[in-house]
Amino acid sequence: MDFTPKLDQIRRNTSQIHNLLRDARLVVCFGNRALLCTFVGGLIGQDHLVVAATCEAAGLALVEQHQPSMVVLSDTLEEGSGVALVQAIKQRWPTIHTLLLISQEQRQEAIKSAIEAGCDGLLVESRMGLGSSLAAIHAISGGGVYVDRSLAELFRRGHGDGGPLEPLSERERQVLSLVARGDSNGEIGQQLYVSADTVKTHLRHLCRKLPARDRTHAAVLGLRWGLIDWPEA
Repeated sequence: MDFTPKLDQIRRNTSQIHNLLRDARLVVCFGNRALLCTFVGGLIGQDHLVVAATCEAAGLALVEQHQPSMVVLSDTLEEGSGVALVQAIKQRWPTIHTLLLISQEQRQEAIKSAIEAGCDGLLVESRMGLGSSLAAIHAISGGGVYVDRSLAELFRRGHGDGGPLEPLSERERQVLSLVARGDSNGEIGQQLYVSADTVKTHLRHLCRKLPARDRTHAAVLGLRWGLIDWPEA
């Protein structure tokens, strides 16, 4: 396959990712050193902290030291497990956003474990660079959820027995859909022609009805239970 026609799009996507991550604190933990160098090399010199590791123990130590806003990691590491690292991060610092790269879609048990741990994003490694990375980082950095479409059914599976404590209004579903996409309260308000304070009120009602810990958890539950449609990339 001649990949040359896609290079301009990759450059544009990279530029937009730089903008999304401005002022971010980022920990990267990949088992593949070539992929790690490529990913981090594209971020060095930007207006955010980037630190990197190749194993679970070092990755956890960096998270504890730097308290990042986001951790991007792969499921396979040189030592330890990316899924175990997600579990440790979410148990100790649940507000830190995590994006897990999946090397093989067939690793269903590992993927399920990451989902149960509260991982904010699941991205198939082979689809990095062609818009999926941009969509994932946009959603997660905005407090939304990103799951590669090929993994969406697995994400929903096993959670059909749950549901909200009270029915959601149509407006609450609209707000929840935009939250899942990663839109901020201000962006949601602009699209729905309401104030940011009104959006906050809807979010309080959503967290009570679902019930959910926060906006990200609310989006996760909404997607798992089929209360909202899957966000478009």
